[in-house]
This record gives sequence, structure tokens and C-alpha cells, in this order.
Amino acid sequence: MKNLFYLLLITASTLVNAETIQGRTVGVADGDTITVLTSENKQIKVRFAQIDAPESSMPYGTKAKQSLSELVYGKTVTVQVQDTDRYQRKVGIVYQGNTDINLEQLKRGYAWFYTQYGTNPIYRSAEQIAKSQRLGLWADPNPVPPWEYRHDKKAPAKSLTSWFDQFKSPTTALTPAKNPPSSSCGSKRYCKEMTTCEEAKMYLSQCGLKSLDGNGDGVPCEKLCK
Repeated sequence: MKNLFYLLLITASTLVNAETIQGRTVGVADGDTITVLTSENKQIKVRFAQIDAPESSMPYGTKAKQSLSELVYGKTVTVQVQDTDRYQRKVGIVYQGNTDINLEQLKRGYAWFYTQYGTNPIYRSAEQIAKSQRLGLWADPNPVPPWEYRHDKKAPAKSLTSWFDQFKSPTTALTPAKNPPSSSCGSKRYCKEMTTCEEAKMYLSQCGLKSLDGNGDGVPCEKLCK
């Protein structure tokens, strides 16, 4: 009983000390990022916690942004801040009145539950329901998660010039490459292109396609490798 009392005391203290932001939404960057103008006339960028919406350049990126605009643009919101990311954006749960907007984007099918950072089982369930009803982005039979898309976009492409550079001298030309990729590595990049779990594992381990393992647990394409 004593331990329970201390646990409740610590939890209450954390909630009291948690940062809260309130203001009017003056900007919507995409389906999970907004700008809030506080009463002190300070603009704060807010990244929604535990969800990941399609990038603007991805399919359904525009619709995800439109959905979020309908929910919060020009309206007063309250942000329960959980963290500050590397871009100095506040990361948190956004409420408009009593509505959890993070959850609402999941319910509408315009965001993924961010498995790498998500902890709320209600969010996970909302994603599964939207998926089963093929709402929003789930109308696509094989949507690409934003974290896979970003990883693939950041990966530097090997230029034709650099490929020819290896043949500039006889020594370089005759030197075998270290740890060459498997000859079976093709041009596939996304989980939706994999046909079996074994193929996904091969691309992860032999071809080095780490974007297939979005949550870093060593298991690629979890829908295939259940």
C-alpha cells in the first residue's frame, strides 16, 4: 500500500510538472505537424506524438494535411508536451476541446501508429480499425509507411561516375569489393514489394535494406513475418 501511494504521488507530480501549451492553430505543415500561436504571441511548432502521417510528397499526404486542417486550423488547441525533437519542435498530444486530435487522425485513416515511439494501445487499436474499414490511406492495399519512405529518400544513390572510378587504375580494378551484396539483390525497396518473409529477411540481412525494419527489432516487414 505504501509503495502504491508513492507511485501515485510520483505520477501526480509528473502530470503537474508536464508542459502544456495552449493557443490558436495558425499553420498546418502536414498531417502531423502544426504551428500554434500562444497568448504571448509566440509561435510554436508542434509534432504530434505517437503517430506518423504521410509526407506531403507521398500518396494521401495532401489529404492527411486537409484532414488535420479541418480539425484544428484557426481553432484553439491544447498540447500536452511529451518531448522536444531534434528540430526543436514540441512533441505531444494535441486536443481541440475534448477531442484527441492524434487519435482522430488515426481514426480517419490519415496516420500510422508510430510503432517505434508509440505506447498508447488505444492508438494502435484505432489504426487497426481504420485499416479494417479501408479508411483514408488504407484504401491502398500496400501503403508505404513514412519512416520507410524517409529512409529510402535519404539513402544516397551511387552515381555512374563513382562506379566507373573503380576502374581508373589496374590495382583498383583487380581488387575485389569487400563484402559484396548478394547477386540475388534486386531493385525492390519496400515491404509491399516482398512476396515472402524469407525474401524480406534476405533483403534486410544480405542487401542491407534496413528500411524494411522500421522499429529496429531485427524483424523485417512484420505483416509478412508474423
